[in-house]
Amino acid sequence: MTDLKEVFQKYGADYETTMARFMDSEQMYLRILAMLPRDENLHKLDQALQAGDYQAAFDAAHALKGMAGNLGLAPFYQAVCDIVEPLRAGGKLDYSPLFQSVQKEYEQAAALLELLK
Repeated sequence: MTDLKEVFQKYGADYETTMARFMDSEQMYLRILAMLPRDENLHKLDQALQAGDYQAAFDAAHALKGMAGNLGLAPFYQAVCDIVEPLRAGGKLDYSPLFQSVQKEYEQAAALLELLK
């Protein structure tokens, strides 16, 4: 298994702050991180945006924001913040570029699991 601290630093995450949130237990963190691919909120966000349901899109994006923040996935968290705020404001705009950024960062965050095996 690759060193979590090293992978975190390369990814752009704050290892110390995140591990403090998980009582310095890498094992606990990895168990929670392993749940990321099962989370449905990225799919819900995509579907809601396609349907023009901005409240549902906000709800899904806000859930992703909390998950990314709690997991210390800083690049993913920032991408989600970039879409959450206009949704919170009720902006009706082309969210495609913002969603693509969220999707890209989600995939990179999910790839951490493979690096850590």
